[in-house]
Amino acid sequence: MREFHPSQKEAIEHKDGPMMVLAGPGSGKTTVITHRVKHLVENCGVDPSSILVITFTRAAAREMQERFEKLMEEDVGSAADASGSAQKAGEALQAGNSALTSGSAQKAGGTLQAGSDAARARRRQQMSRAASRVSFGTFHSIFFTILKYAYRYQASNIVREEQRTRFVREMVEKLKLEIEDEHEFISSVLGEISFVKSEMVDLSHYYSQNCSEEMFKEIYAGYEERMRRANLLDFDDMLVMCHELFTKRPDILAAWQKKFRYILVDEFQDINKVQYEIVRMLARPEDNLFIVGDDDQSVYRFRGSKPEIMLGFPKDYPEAKTVLLGVNYRSTVEIVETASRLIRHNQKRYDKKLEAARGHGRPVITCVSADAQAETLRIVDEIKGYVQAGYRLEDIAILYRTNLNPRLMIEKLMEFNIPFTMKDSLPNLYDHWISKNVLAYIKAARGDLSRGNILQIINRPNRYISRDALEDAAVVWDRVESFYQDKRWMVERIEQLRYDLMMLKPMPPAAAVNYIRKAVGYDDYIKEYALYRRLKPEELMETLDQLQESAANYKTMEAWFDHMEDYRKRLQEQAQAQRTAHEGVSLMTMHGSKGLEFSVVYILDANEGITPHRKAVLNADLEEERRMFYVAMTRAKDRLHVCWAKERYGKKQKVSRFVEEYLT
Repeated sequence: MREFHPSQKEAIEHKDGPMMVLAGPGSGKTTVITHRVKHLVENCGVDPSSILVITFTRAAAREMQERFEKLMEEDVGSAADASGSAQKAGEALQAGNSALTSGSAQKAGGTLQAGSDAARARRRQQMSRAASRVSFGTFHSIFFTILKYAYRYQASNIVREEQRTRFVREMVEKLKLEIEDEHEFISSVLGEISFVKSEMVDLSHYYSQNCSEEMFKEIYAGYEERMRRANLLDFDDMLVMCHELFTKRPDILAAWQKKFRYILVDEFQDINKVQYEIVRMLARPEDNLFIVGDDDQSVYRFRGSKPEIMLGFPKDYPEAKTVLLGVNYRSTVEIVETASRLIRHNQKRYDKKLEAARGHGRPVITCVSADAQAETLRIVDEIKGYVQAGYRLEDIAILYRTNLNPRLMIEKLMEFNIPFTMKDSLPNLYDHWISKNVLAYIKAARGDLSRGNILQIINRPNRYISRDALEDAAVVWDRVESFYQDKRWMVERIEQLRYDLMMLKPMPPAAAVNYIRKAVGYDDYIKEYALYRRLKPEELMETLDQLQESAANYKTMEAWFDHMEDYRKRLQEQAQAQRTAHEGVSLMTMHGSKGLEFSVVYILDANEGITPHRKAVLNADLEEERRMFYVAMTRAKDRLHVCWAKERYGKKQKVSRFVEEYLT
């Protein structure tokens, strides 16, 4: 029988009424959930089909179900051990008796064995039935099942991601929006549509972050019209429609309340408003609602999740019991205490005292480097040292705030032939639309006057030159000037562009990028575009800074372009390798690391403006950024390195306030 910590035991053996389990990092929350389900079935006589376990991802639901099934199989194994003991008892009885009574002993042993075999078979059958009847699923899968019964929806009614993208693209074209980064814009707008639905926001009070309110309303209306016309549902529709169904049809709600009498919710800190409202309705009237989560690990505000929901749970359920799983079985004392010092700076949280079961280890290492190049080289050297010390590459993770951060790291890992895997798609700086614009200037200066190349630069910045002026497949500047022969100011603009291209031609890469940004005015163009798109200019400027940082490593354009081509090929090879192999150092965002653990963790670029991110202005944003850093720190089991650089892009950098907070 497994030994449990008293707090785990209390949570596992809880039966009726609401309970909130505050599960610190590495505290065994999945163990508690699966053992509680087992306890309800075996010791409380609860019908397995009346138990619902809700998770946030299919992978988590699958893992939870597999672990529960394994638990039930272990019970069958225990029955097998008992059967084996009975058989041995029979054999001993047979051997220990005289020939006169040996027949009786043999018969007794055989009877014991047969009885045990039958009991074991019955037990296996019972456990198998119980395991299969408990419902494990995501919010979306559970709610879609409810809608299937009510409205006869099928899987074919669920919209595909490419369809959603197409519907928004159609609206962008219809409204004739001038968007440079169409893919990013569509992705962001779809995220906003999702937020509006999941938070049940009144559209008339919603302020879009990507375009004007009127534009967003038109895109939203067009998207919804296309969805309804095709009889399609997106994931947020499943939640909203389920909420409406339960609100308008109390008879249907009552049927599902009777079906699911015990509800367990994993990662409760990530729940959003509409999900919570539905779960509350479903749990009534018995309110056997068992929630497990950690408000300190709530990092999905951009999806609508709010730690405030978990913080408000005791108000919604005054009779709820609260249990703290405060023992971390993953990390050393030094890592747990350092991370705890950081997270205590958040104001809106449950106060928790966490302790490490594993004992002491090495101190958390805060390392400062002169610049980003030195930072990445240092990490590469240390990774080699860890491998020599016996660690596997798979034991090591490099975590970062956004997908823009790891470019230099990727290049260095490739340069030193250190295998790595990435949870997210591999970014290519040189494929970004901003990079393509800058490179188009350089190509034009080097003789590429094809119409397609010139169209990328002709009005970036805006020179008000019409596409009609570029009639030929290869642009002839004299003809373009001739097109505007009666407009001297337009001819002057074309002459200035020709002059700029002439100046660019002999320049080395870094000087050329700088000339395009400052002399040509591309930086000013980016600032204007950011204003139009309601973006922070710094986010777009970072791409330009990275491009200039890359250019500084090469003396000639030929060498730089060769690097770009080689980098592209190696990224393709890496992407191909990741489909067939899963070996190497793990590179991922802080968001992507949630729920994982590694022996050695590096946090990259712990600089102010990166983490916390420069867009985090409000106190709620800063607290979320701090939670994200906390999540990253608590992924480490043995060694934690927090790295920052004094300089980047030729500008002095400040250490993250989070570093100062955990050091004091």
